[in-house]
Amino acid sequence: MVYYITTLMVYAGVDAIACLGLSQQFGVGGVTNFGFIIFQAAGAYAAGVLSLPSDSANGGFQSYILGWNLPFPLPWIGAALVGGLLAIPFAWIVGRRLRGDFAAIGLLVTAVMFNVLVNNYVPLFNGAAGLSLVPSPLQSALNPQSTGYQWGYGAVAILLAFAVYWVVTRLTNSPYGRTLRAMRDNDAVADSLGKNLLALRTSSLIVGGAIAGLSGGILVGFINLWDPQAWGYAETVVLFAAVIIGGLGNHRGAMLGALLVPVAFEEATRYIPPVPNDPNLVPALQWVVIGLLILAFLWFRPQGILPERRRKLATRAAPEDPGLPFAIRTPDDRGAGIPAGAATGPVAIADLPAQSGSEVILECRDLTRSFAGVRAVDGVSMTFERGRLTGIIGPNGAGKSTVLAMLAGTLQPTSGRVLLHGHDVTGLPAYRRARLGLVRTFQLASEFKRLTVLENLVCAIPGQRGETVRGALLGRRYWGAQERDGIERAQRMLERFGLLALADRYAGELSGGQRRLVEIMRALMAEPDVLLLDEPMAGVHPHLAHQLGMALVALCEEGTTVVMVEHELSIMDEFCDPVFVLADGRVLAAGTMEALRAKEEVVEAYLVG
Repeated sequence: MVYYITTLMVYAGVDAIACLGLSQQFGVGGVTNFGFIIFQAAGAYAAGVLSLPSDSANGGFQSYILGWNLPFPLPWIGAALVGGLLAIPFAWIVGRRLRGDFAAIGLLVTAVMFNVLVNNYVPLFNGAAGLSLVPSPLQSALNPQSTGYQWGYGAVAILLAFAVYWVVTRLTNSPYGRTLRAMRDNDAVADSLGKNLLALRTSSLIVGGAIAGLSGGILVGFINLWDPQAWGYAETVVLFAAVIIGGLGNHRGAMLGALLVPVAFEEATRYIPPVPNDPNLVPALQWVVIGLLILAFLWFRPQGILPERRRKLATRAAPEDPGLPFAIRTPDDRGAGIPAGAATGPVAIADLPAQSGSEVILECRDLTRSFAGVRAVDGVSMTFERGRLTGIIGPNGAGKSTVLAMLAGTLQPTSGRVLLHGHDVTGLPAYRRARLGLVRTFQLASEFKRLTVLENLVCAIPGQRGETVRGALLGRRYWGAQERDGIERAQRMLERFGLLALADRYAGELSGGQRRLVEIMRALMAEPDVLLLDEPMAGVHPHLAHQLGMALVALCEEGTTVVMVEHELSIMDEFCDPVFVLADGRVLAAGTMEALRAKEEVVEAYLVG
């Protein structure tokens, strides 16, 4: 009975550690790693060969590399290192080109190839026979069969599970964890805000891989053997079931799921008597039930038993009266916002500030983009001056959003050049351009849905100290002061736009117009020199759209360059100069809206109908 209980303790600790690693990758970072079990298997193998003597020992019946007979805890440390290092080729394989479902399939296929290699290459892994006679930790000084040793091993496994929980919680509750969750919610937007997706995915895979490797090292030291067939892709499904059922993005939920699925459920099914003449029926039904549990939770309770908790960053309370849905302070009126219903009046183009020297801050030359042989953009050249609000209009399919995407770097041109501050940035990815001050928004509302409004804004602040694994592990003392400054700045932005009362609401719960405002405020938090807006007024109430235009004018007065794609011509009339007209992927004309209305080709192409 003691051995049974201690065995359950060890497996509970091992499965909890593994689920925490997968929770960090999948629940927090959004990396669907269907090859996760390979990291655990690699860690178990590493711990085995590091603790075994050379393969000539015990009659030389096994073939494996190393055999260093290292003392405890070096084999477990080696297991974690190998699990983390194995993540690097995985990240290289899927991180550069594949995203989402394609990355998940890529990781699964890679894991299958590793499994085939392990089962067939005898000199390195001993083939399908695996490893046996793996020494238990400290067996030279202690008796592994004793009751005290068994209890101690179970206690160590549980303690390490809590230690890993502390580490992943420290990571998740830092700016680094917030950035991972932003990438999980919308990786294209995170990329446009200056977040290096490849580095984030790689670090997530390494951290999760190291945790999985540690869990494998603990397990192999307890069962004293390593069977490659025991680490099949089906075991990854069990771990995914535990994380999904326990609660995505909640590490406590991952530990609860580990106790419920791989430990309690699988252990309970052992007591079901086998069906006569069909001993494989019960194990097969076990997999069916696990699949049904996953489907049931995804359908009825996708947040799991313990949902991801809402993180409140606010350092000061919102006013009792939230006031307007939108209020700004212009540089000439810092003392008060624009009151509801006030006659703000149109801002004439002539009222925009004169530009000294007309400095060109952003330029594109002969941009071309083809899709399957069809030219969506054909030789577009435009210049954008500092502190000007420039509009881009044109019929549907004219190539407006495609041009904006090429300017921002989210889409590479087939040919042509993009220059920022006079430097060619055509080959730079979106996150590099964002760090140089070129930030965009998207045509569809693209908030980070499972981050609060305040988190959405703070996430965009560049150069955060806690946004790396090292900075996160150093703790709040390292990055806390900068975080508080960023929160205060974000709250001032929310107050300026009249949304401070919504700071702790999930961004996905807001109305369409409010989400648009959050997107623009988030882009402003990235401190852009050039702000590219793709239909920011779509779905926004006309009064709100007018005040948003006023805010953009105020930004231009402060030196920000704004480029706006928009269908609402009244907005262009009131705020934008110059305006570029695109049609059939080419620049048809440019100038003020008054001048454009006098051009027959513009009227025929866009301004009528």
